[in-house]
Order: sequence, then structure tokens, then C-alpha cells
Amino acid sequence: MTGKAYYITTLADWQRHAARFANSHFVVLDTPAPSAVVGAPLGAPLPGVMAEEKGAASSAPTGDDVVAEGNPRILVLIEADEGVHLSLEDEPAFEPLPHPLAQKPISDAAQAALAPHGVAPGATTFDAAETFARIHPLLKHRVF
Repeated sequence: MTGKAYYITTLADWQRHAARFANSHFVVLDTPAPSAVVGAPLGAPLPGVMAEEKGAASSAPTGDDVVAEGNPRILVLIEADEGVHLSLEDEPAFEPLPHPLAQKPISDAAQAALAPHGVAPGATTFDAAETFARIHPLLKHRVF
């Protein structure tokens, strides 16, 4: 049986574990334009980012370009079996956020990482998911 959980991690750490996930979606946090860098397959054009001009030498940035710029932090929604989630909770590179329906505020460190994107102090994981759903609709918490 699979479950969904939100984490803050880095792109490289997500890539290390991605083969174990049934599904995952993320938004890059360490970028000045969050709406432009949404979780996309490496090598694929990033949504909302246009090439400079028709026929221009440069092309639109891709997921590979984000990796080349360093190891950015990401907010990720991971769907995986319980064993994967338990192992990620023990992984220091992954900060698990409280269950979205738990009405428990996210940690101060998580709030500081998410604040530039509009997440208020005292916000819950559900509040953060709603905020980031405006950037990446698949990050919205759903129960079904």
C-alpha cells in the first residue's frame, strides 16, 4: 500500500532515491522565480520558461540546468510504500513535514525555507501544500 508525504530535501538526494518512489512531484525552492522551475524530468524544458527569441542561440532552461547550477533544495510530494517513507524519515537529507491533516505547524526550519514563496509563520503542511499548488497543481493535498 502506498502513502503520500511531503519532504524538504535537495534535488541530488531526491534523485538518489527516486527509483524507489511510485510517484513524486517537486518545486525548486532555491530560485528567484519559483513558478519557472517546477519539477520536470531531467532534460525536459521547464514549464513557463521561454527561449529568449525565435532562432536565438540559447534555449529554454531544462531540469539539467537546475542541477548544473548546484544542488537546490526542493519541496517534494512523494508517493511510496510505507517502508520507503520510514527509511526517508531516518535519512538526514530529508526533512519530513507533518501529515497535512494533522493541524501541526511545520518546523521553523521548514517555514524559513518556504517563507519566500508565501508560506506564513505557524502554517501547517496543508497550508504550505495549498500555497505551492498555485505553482504546481499536483502538490495540492488530495484524499481519495
